[in-house]
Amino acid sequence: MHGWTLPLTSSCSPGRERRKKRDYLGVTIKNIERELICPACKELFTHPLILPCQHSICHKCVKEILYLTLEDSFNDAASESSNQSSPRIRMQSPSLDKIDRIGRTGPGGGTGWKRNSLTPRTTTFPCPGCRHDIDLGERGINGLFRNFTLETIVERYRQAARAATAIMCDLCKPPPQESTKSCMDCSASYCNECFKIHHPWGTVKAQHEYVGPTTNFRPKILMCPEHEMERVNMYCEICRRPVCHLCKLGGTHANHRVTTMSSAYKTLKEKLSKDIDYLISKESQVKSQISELGLLMKEMECNSERAKEEASNNFDKLFDVLEERRTTALRAIEASKNLRMEKLQSQIEEYQGLLENSGLVGYAQEVLKETDQSCFVQTAKQLHVRIQRATESLKSFRPAAQASFEDFVIDVSKQQEALGGLSFHSSGVDIPEINEEHSKMYNKALICWDHPQKAGSADTYILEYRKLNREEANPVWQETEVFSKSKIISDLDTNSSYSFRVRGYKGSICSPWSREVILHTPPAPVFSFLFDDKCGYNSERLLLNARRNAVESRAGFPLLLGAERIQAGCYTTLDCIVGDTGIVKGKHFWAFHVEPYSYLVKVGVASDAKIREWFHSSRDLTSPRYEQDSGHDSGSEDIIVESLQPFTLVTLGMKKFFIPKTSPTPAAPKDSANRILPMPSCIGICLDCDRGKVGFYDADRMKCLYERQVDCSGKMYPAFALMGSGGIQLEETIAAKYLEYQDEDM
Repeated sequence: MHGWTLPLTSSCSPGRERRKKRDYLGVTIKNIERELICPACKELFTHPLILPCQHSICHKCVKEILYLTLEDSFNDAASESSNQSSPRIRMQSPSLDKIDRIGRTGPGGGTGWKRNSLTPRTTTFPCPGCRHDIDLGERGINGLFRNFTLETIVERYRQAARAATAIMCDLCKPPPQESTKSCMDCSASYCNECFKIHHPWGTVKAQHEYVGPTTNFRPKILMCPEHEMERVNMYCEICRRPVCHLCKLGGTHANHRVTTMSSAYKTLKEKLSKDIDYLISKESQVKSQISELGLLMKEMECNSERAKEEASNNFDKLFDVLEERRTTALRAIEASKNLRMEKLQSQIEEYQGLLENSGLVGYAQEVLKETDQSCFVQTAKQLHVRIQRATESLKSFRPAAQASFEDFVIDVSKQQEALGGLSFHSSGVDIPEINEEHSKMYNKALICWDHPQKAGSADTYILEYRKLNREEANPVWQETEVFSKSKIISDLDTNSSYSFRVRGYKGSICSPWSREVILHTPPAPVFSFLFDDKCGYNSERLLLNARRNAVESRAGFPLLLGAERIQAGCYTTLDCIVGDTGIVKGKHFWAFHVEPYSYLVKVGVASDAKIREWFHSSRDLTSPRYEQDSGHDSGSEDIIVESLQPFTLVTLGMKKFFIPKTSPTPAAPKDSANRILPMPSCIGICLDCDRGKVGFYDADRMKCLYERQVDCSGKMYPAFALMGSGGIQLEETIAAKYLEYQDEDM
């Protein structure tokens, strides 16, 4: 009932009523505290928002996460834009109060993803609850619903926590009285007297909705975040979210199955009530399982102590072995030192005897004083031999022992690596295996893995990677924790090789490392562009998809009619298409796929001057027989003047890659057999404007197949040409994609 009524009289004092209410709320609310904690800030929810994964998070927490993500994006964009030809606007890091607008419009200021902008999207972040990547879309935070139900429950909990403090009337004159009601329409709390004054009987205000004293005044009507003036009145069964009629008529939910809000309310409430009743009916079973879990905890406590004791004993054994080896090594070093010291000391004493009036020399001087000839000769003969030996030793001085102990250096690198991998033996956790077919390297590295045996999968994974550097013998591994079976690695150096490995963890148990997989980064930063649908694009012969990242050649009826009038053969032209973004400096790389069924496709680069000349001047139809480097074995290819060609291209077709005969590279093969290579599944082009070179790559292995000089005096564009049946698909940059949630049907 929403009309005004007299308050119920009670013999209980307000303090006793407050205590009763506190006791009641303490039983019903405080037991669910863990459900009211934000997974990001670990505090009670404040204005919670519902993410697409159905988890809730505080509004301020989403802003903070997006702010951190946006800072990283701006840093990445600044480094990437330094390699681009066109000037970019230098943007400062946004303030926190502008995150809502930035999250909705993107860092470039426009709606969504701006074409030709190198700044990445910043509306993607991992959910703190499930760790899945969440894409907020073009509207950002503004596209999320507030969880008013959760917000109300949190407010009840807050009131239970501060039940000793009454909510005071907002309209009383000082001193204010304790409130007895709160009006949801007026967003204010009233005592009995003030409520009568401001909601008199017979007026519109008497029909306002009032509840018990509260500080949480939520809107009475839930509005659509995409159409802010429209209230939600339907429920999308595909997206699991409320929508308005405009969303269904022409919005993102136009083709989705929807139901009325009342029907969704009834269905969901019946399901929830049924599930709650089922859980309540199983209360004895739950209590039994709680007791079982309690016993399990005690058993686990005992087992953990035994496991710790066993682990400690095993480490003590290792310590004993190390201590024994340490003692043996130190004893050997000490023995070697003493032996060397004795030798050197003997040598020192020998050399001291060569000094005047001491040792051997002093003795010889005394012998010289002997005057009896027979006695002198008898003693001097042996003495002379000793003097000669001392003289020879003095001429070729050599220490009796070396001071270096290089032979006593212990190599512990292998033991260190073995001890570093020391862990609990794998029990039920299979060794993961990196899927090389699904993993790829482009602007970032996408690493995917799985368990071949499809059993014993892990809860979490540790992915390690390191750059393979010839100058560094043992490069340091970098690690990242992953909660899924794939991970995107950013900030890798170009033209480098990286090694990747992964291991799984299930609790404290981990699997051995997977086999290492080596991937190569592109030779230059990835250049992003789409096909240009305006400059020279022939819609009669070429079919461009809506995203402008794939083109297909379709000759159609004009070609068939032309062929009908020609008896000697079918003459046609190459249908050219270029990228929508040009390059004037720096080194850039892009990749694409050529459909295997393609008859003849040319790929490469073209200058803006050549493009204007080619597309804005009329030309006669040419034959593929006389097209330079057409792939046909025509002898006329050798005498075609290269300057007459509009673009710098190489030819692909019929699953082959053709190296031009007129290659300026001395190492280029001259015979036809060596000029024809299998066509890679992914082809890459690297343009170095500063050095004036263009290279053609096997993008799967990042191996250069052919390189040549090119004139980069003007603005250069990616160029493509097709003849006959064929198709080209640009390689998509690696980015966090929106997660599709597979919830069961309502």
